[in-house]
Amino acid sequence: MSLTMKILIGMLAGVVVGAAINTADVAFLNEYVVGGFFAMIGTMFVNALKLLVVPLVFFSLICGVAGIGDIRLLGRVGGKSFGLYIFTTAVAIGVAILLAQLVGPGQGFDMQGVEAGGISAKEAPSVWEVFANIVPTNPIQAFASGEMLQIIFYTVLLGVAVVMLGDQSAPFIRACEYMNEVMMKIVSIVMAAAPYGVFCLIAKTFAEQGIDLFVPVMAYVGTLVGALFLHLFVTLMILLKLLSGLNPFTFMRKMRPAQIFAFSTASSNATIPVTLQCVTERIGVKNSVASFTIPFGATINMDGTAIMQGVATVFLANVYGIELGITGYLTVIAMAVLASIGTAGVPGVGLVMLTMVLNQVGLPIEGIALILGVDRLMDMIRTAVNITGDAVVSTIVAKMEGEFDQAVFDDPNAGIETDHDLDIDHAAEERLAGEARRHPRPQPAT
Repeated sequence: MSLTMKILIGMLAGVVVGAAINTADVAFLNEYVVGGFFAMIGTMFVNALKLLVVPLVFFSLICGVAGIGDIRLLGRVGGKSFGLYIFTTAVAIGVAILLAQLVGPGQGFDMQGVEAGGISAKEAPSVWEVFANIVPTNPIQAFASGEMLQIIFYTVLLGVAVVMLGDQSAPFIRACEYMNEVMMKIVSIVMAAAPYGVFCLIAKTFAEQGIDLFVPVMAYVGTLVGALFLHLFVTLMILLKLLSGLNPFTFMRKMRPAQIFAFSTASSNATIPVTLQCVTERIGVKNSVASFTIPFGATINMDGTAIMQGVATVFLANVYGIELGITGYLTVIAMAVLASIGTAGVPGVGLVMLTMVLNQVGLPIEGIALILGVDRLMDMIRTAVNITGDAVVSTIVAKMEGEFDQAVFDDPNAGIETDHDLDIDHAAEERLAGEARRHPRPQPAT
């Protein structure tokens, strides 16, 4: 059985078990199984993914820049990916607003019994602040705090310097290539535990949320899910077909592992290792492009989150009986695009971005309490949309720049994870042990 199938089984089992626990509502299960065991395993799994992100992005990006070798080509890759990311985000929120206007969620909604929920507004950063903050004052601090745009900026700058030094950089590049292989092997080790981590994450979510929360806001949920699926299966796939000529069905099948991880973790950043692996080993994008576009997209490409903001804005405008007009909705589109550039790809970030949008167009921030209960599950779906958008743009850019392996894309078995990926080469193990015995470390003087 493939790893993807195991993860799917774990996800479906998590839905069933979580819903059953929520229905049973037993204090012991809620406290010790859901809040204890499931929470512990789920957190450990997400943390294991997150610990890979920064070193994997660093070494992979160094190798990518060195692999490109041409600074002008690197500039073209960056420019095209940035333009496509901004374009898809703007299209996503535009389609979402249009669909929400047609459906009209929130009309006639009863506000009785709804509490504010302690939501506080966040001020949107200016476009100047967003771009100024890309340059880190302290790269070590940026790496420690996981500031992805700053990490990308510093690593690309370092990679350019490495390329400019020419032959002197060969040992450093070989070391980075080795470390990149090591990090990808660690990804395989972590992914071996994925079925169990995904099961615990999904079971915990459904045990805590249940399905009762959806009833009052069913129109909002239905509109949002419809807009997300429309963007995922129609907009992105049309864009992929038109600009790359690749088969969308093959593409979606090969992206399934990353989509499952994104759905389970609700974090674009935590899914970077899996997305990078799928895009390079399953789809065929060369590392020279993917190492830049995937972490870049995880930070600035928020198609799913932008869709949520568009639908939520229309929903809350209908609830409060406020007419925003064309100007208001254009402001929502501009704010969503701007906020997506400067916001991290972590769980729940959509609500923070939504406060900025609502504050800008004059809608009550307290209205977020209406959708707070269902946001976790919606966050899972929109994260899967986010990372699929990252992969689509990466594939298109790679195709345009001739950094794409068609044979990998056409091979249905390319990059499939199996149990043999974790096999240990005992002969190599013996050779390493022999080397250690022949060259023992000097003992410190006593």
